[in-house]
Amino acid sequence: MLNKSLLYIPFLSLLLSSCFVAKDYEQSDKVVEEVYYRTDLLPEDSISMADYSWREVFSDPNLVRHIEAGLEANLDIRMALQNILAAQSYYKQGKWGQLPTLSGTGKVTHQELSKNSQFGAFFDGGITQYEVSAGFSWEADIWGKIRSQRRAFEASYLQSIAAHQAVKTRLINDIANLYFRLLALDQQLELTNETIKNREQALETTASLKIAGIVTEVGVKQTEAQLYTAKALKVDLQRDLHLAENTLSILLGKSPEDISRGDLDDQQLPEALSIGFPVQLLRNRPDVFAAEYGLINAFEMSNVAKTNLYPSLTISGTGGIQGLELDQLFSLNSVFANVIGGLTQPILNGRRLKTQFEVSLTQQEQAYLNFRKTILTAEKEVSDAIYNFDSAKEKEALVRKELDANRVAIEYSEELLDNGIGNYLEVITARENALNSEIKLINTRYSQMEALTNLYRALGGGWQ
Repeated sequence: MLNKSLLYIPFLSLLLSSCFVAKDYEQSDKVVEEVYYRTDLLPEDSISMADYSWREVFSDPNLVRHIEAGLEANLDIRMALQNILAAQSYYKQGKWGQLPTLSGTGKVTHQELSKNSQFGAFFDGGITQYEVSAGFSWEADIWGKIRSQRRAFEASYLQSIAAHQAVKTRLINDIANLYFRLLALDQQLELTNETIKNREQALETTASLKIAGIVTEVGVKQTEAQLYTAKALKVDLQRDLHLAENTLSILLGKSPEDISRGDLDDQQLPEALSIGFPVQLLRNRPDVFAAEYGLINAFEMSNVAKTNLYPSLTISGTGGIQGLELDQLFSLNSVFANVIGGLTQPILNGRRLKTQFEVSLTQQEQAYLNFRKTILTAEKEVSDAIYNFDSAKEKEALVRKELDANRVAIEYSEELLDNGIGNYLEVITARENALNSEIKLINTRYSQMEALTNLYRALGGGWQ
């Protein structure tokens, strides 16, 4: 007969479960500061660039194909997916934590007994016993330990998903920036090739002017030096193009190869930026909510460490059939069962449990500080991208005026030289300044597109 008091144990556990030691996680109200990223671009509604798919932000068909290829084949993306699968297994384990463990056993035991022993003569020196049984064990979640373990596994799983999304967002950003970098280098190389042709013609013209006595050998050598300067610039640009293509190929999960691409002038930039409210970083930035899931995991594990200091209630039992004769094993007389319930309170364990709890609190604080740091970094990146975009846009207007002025200076200096009034050094200087302005204008255009893609990532766009 079972002890009737054991029947009350499940009801006792339900009563005690209302007094969980484990607490529920609550997000702080002061996680994000409403500082609007140090910009006058105050949001009028909750619309953010991050709410749009990357396919809507990037319209260049070549870039779209490269991003698709990168998301499919990039090695960092594939490693992040493996982390998700591992965390998913732990999450499934946590969901089964409140169910009892079951095991089945089938065994044959033979024991040789001394004939001079108490039972040896009775069993003629040996005994063989057959058994088929099943056992179970269940721990009542009185203090919330099992629930906290399940939540910790769940947070870890969601953190791995968010980490994958963060890798995806970063990858899209890097591919787009490298692609735009290639377009800028292409345009600079085209400009340099044109400059080389012009300077070769200028060198011939200068040689003729020397024969006519209009310029000296110094002017010829200065023109020749300018030609070599342009050719050296071409070598640098070709090198940068080669390295950028190699880097982009690796992001696409390929061996270094030529990258198909469009034209810098065909790229579209938005007239206005929509950044939304700072608090939206908590739902848009995958690295931010990955850091928060890390905090939740640490919080729940501190709950587990705390509950380990309290008594645990376990119920275990075994039942089955057991007999000395195999042909009599499957009969009612062979049935046996036992149930054990008990409370276990740790008393002396070398301070191990107390140390685990204290360490878990420090790990929780570290996770919170990492969460705050991630948010501050996100706010900085948004602020930086907005300022860089605005600065590049303002700078573009100024550089265009600078270029126009240098082009006019070239016309005037050449006209003065043709009339025998000007100095050929003025012509050379004006040409060099115009080339620098054109290169600067291309770089400024690229800076705008780079700031745009960085802002898109900083707001949390790309993973949707």
